[in-house]
Amino acid sequence: MSEQSSKLVIFFDGGCPLCVKEMRHLRKLDEQRKIQFENINEPDFNQRYPAVDVAKANQYLHGQTSSGEMIYGLDVTYAAWSQVGKGWMIAPLRWPLIRWFADKAYLFFARYRNRISKLLTGKERCSQCSID
Repeated sequence: MSEQSSKLVIFFDGGCPLCVKEMRHLRKLDEQRKIQFENINEPDFNQRYPAVDVAKANQYLHGQTSSGEMIYGLDVTYAAWSQVGKGWMIAPLRWPLIRWFADKAYLFFARYRNRISKLLTGKERCSQCSID
């Protein structure tokens, strides 16, 4: 199995300060390098990942499991935190009775993440934030 196919790939918005902050945190925790981080705003992103619709990936988080399955929203978040041994922290968000509400709350957050970012960080967008 190649290195890339053995990883969870997260397709994130590199212009969103909150998104980048989360990816930095995950990268720091990912000591075994099980997660591959891909900024959907990179100039060559469409060439490298033609199957990922950037407009949709800009609406909500996209990921790809090591088996090639696409996952979305909080399922990506749960998979990523599980990769770094902390899935238990957000596992309740995937429980059947809570999942529906959590997914709705996530979609609200994703839709308004730039405004929320402005409130929390003072920055709505950055031209290209780096997770390094």
